[in-house]
Amino acid sequence: MVSVAPVLVTGFQPFGGETLNPSADVAHALAGARVGGVPVVTAVLPCVFGRSLEQLRGALDTHRPQLVLALGQAGGRDGFSIERVAINVDDARIADNAGIGPIDTPVIHGAPAAYFSTLPIKAMVGALRRAGWPAAVSQSAGTFVCNHVFYGLMHSLRRRRVRAGFMHLPLLPEQAARRGGPCLALSDQVAGVALALEVALTTRGDSAESGGALD
Repeated sequence: MVSVAPVLVTGFQPFGGETLNPSADVAHALAGARVGGVPVVTAVLPCVFGRSLEQLRGALDTHRPQLVLALGQAGGRDGFSIERVAINVDDARIADNAGIGPIDTPVIHGAPAAYFSTLPIKAMVGALRRAGWPAAVSQSAGTFVCNHVFYGLMHSLRRRRVRAGFMHLPLLPEQAARRGGPCLALSDQVAGVALALEVALTTRGDSAESGGALD
């Protein structure tokens, strides 16, 4: 039997004083699942500049996935937020979990200014909305560790035929009860990410742009 290359889903450890991170919980829930007949493998990355990319590259080399969806937490957003573009800038408003706070620093020196997602982001948003969940295309992944990983992911895959991108998730209800703001139950987040993965696996064309670099 020919083995099927998996889908890789990544999340982040809690950060900023939180004890939860929906991206980690969703990744844990999807570990070992199958979406559209394709196995799902997962990794939970440290919310640390540099170290997160080292672990991501290790996961890419270990699993050789056919598609990658990186997940992160975005407090204040009310639904699934699929990012269009990663930029080559680290500019931390708060320190990461190692106390590192780069300012106006390239993610990768000498690399292009930005990369577009190569996922069918509008098809994914449309499917999520039809299923009854709030979803939108986002034009900015910020300049914290989420964008750091998104940019590093796209740079690592620039010569591979692997579709990839990034999705921000809203807070969990337990988090929103403490800090306020919109939230979405974990079961809905898991189901929504699974649906987005299925759409990404079955849709051709309709990527954010060409998937290439922006010099």
